[in-house]
Amino acid sequence: MNVEERNRLISREIADPAAVFPRLRLLERARFRFEVDFGLPDLPKEPGLISIRGPRQYGKSTWLEQQVVRSLREFGPGSTFYLNGDEVGSEQDLIRHIRRLVPAYSARARARRLFIDEITAIGHWERALKILIDGGELADTLVVTTGSKAADLRRGTERLPGRKGKLARSSFLFLPITYAEFRRQCEAALGARTLAAYMLAGGSPVALNEIAAGEDIPEYVVAMTRDWVLGEVAQAGRERGSMLAVLEQVYRHAGTPLGYTQLARDAGLANNTVAAGYIDLLGDLMALAPTFSWDASRRVAIRRRPCKFSFINLLAALSFDAAGMRSIEDLERADPQRQGQWLEWLVAQELWRRNARAGVEVPEQLLFWSSGKHEIDFVTGEDSFIEVKRGQASAPDFAWFARSFPRGRLTVVCGTPFETSQIRGVRVEEFLLEE
Repeated sequence: MNVEERNRLISREIADPAAVFPRLRLLERARFRFEVDFGLPDLPKEPGLISIRGPRQYGKSTWLEQQVVRSLREFGPGSTFYLNGDEVGSEQDLIRHIRRLVPAYSARARARRLFIDEITAIGHWERALKILIDGGELADTLVVTTGSKAADLRRGTERLPGRKGKLARSSFLFLPITYAEFRRQCEAALGARTLAAYMLAGGSPVALNEIAAGEDIPEYVVAMTRDWVLGEVAQAGRERGSMLAVLEQVYRHAGTPLGYTQLARDAGLANNTVAAGYIDLLGDLMALAPTFSWDASRRVAIRRRPCKFSFINLLAALSFDAAGMRSIEDLERADPQRQGQWLEWLVAQELWRRNARAGVEVPEQLLFWSSGKHEIDFVTGEDSFIEVKRGQASAPDFAWFARSFPRGRLTVVCGTPFETSQIRGVRVEEFLLEE
């Protein structure tokens, strides 16, 4: 069913929304239906432009279809229409589709809404919206768009100054399902393996459903994730083999600082600029985040120094894992160093999620501190730090911390809870359940 057929159906009462939006049928059949929390509990009634970006397989399209149905039920036929960017060829096609819909809005509707899924699949989509907004054709309309390319959506909205309405916030990241929500729904099925399951699935609703049912990630989920990333690589005009070589080095140097010059050399790339381009692409896909060195004396990030590369999408990390880790048993059998690295990436993903939900402008900017003698995995504020330790830890292990940061507070994510005036040890589950 194409978008024109869908809009003809939703222009009047629809008895079975799942017949119009197939993802809703899949959601009905899912064993677990997770609540999404990315900082937008309800859509505003005011007109404007809302941009939502997030990785594939995180449920953006399903959420959008749910919002279409809720909007129709609240405001009635003729209030709400839908477009899919994957089915719209160009900016001119987008303008044409929207102009066909504008006369179909009911004059009696208390609100007018237009939902555009995967708008970033349309080249120069922002120019199309600019033309329509400037011409008054989308006046009194709330336009809600989603996309899978963070940079494209960000740059597009930046090219629409003054055209987003009076909304308090207009840009959101579609985030992983929280550990708290996963545990609430699936602990009865998984028991003590709930945390390990979440570490592998990384917050993707599809992957979480699968691992809760069978304790592993099926190959079709891995294939969809790989196809998405490598498809974006091809679309960006970059080489598949070079991206795989970059990812190989990210795994090889996991948890240790790596400069772009060394990354380029070890991955067989022409220079550090080329290497940075591949890392930037992974960042745009919300899969990987450079963790920059933090200068304690100046309290700034030092971008010219080697940085650590942290996965912020654990399903992407699993999908390109050369060892083929797929099941809870695989994770439990992994060597301690590998388990420790996966744990550090889990914390990185959670920090990114919290930043994004709070509306931090650059949520993927993570920081670490190193003095040569000591290192702390994450700097989360001027006097706030997080260290990740697989296994046991205790306050004497960090006796140096108070001397280095007299006003600092250190949280150690480890296997043994403890607390002093400046340092506390928390289990990873406790950390994930905090906000």
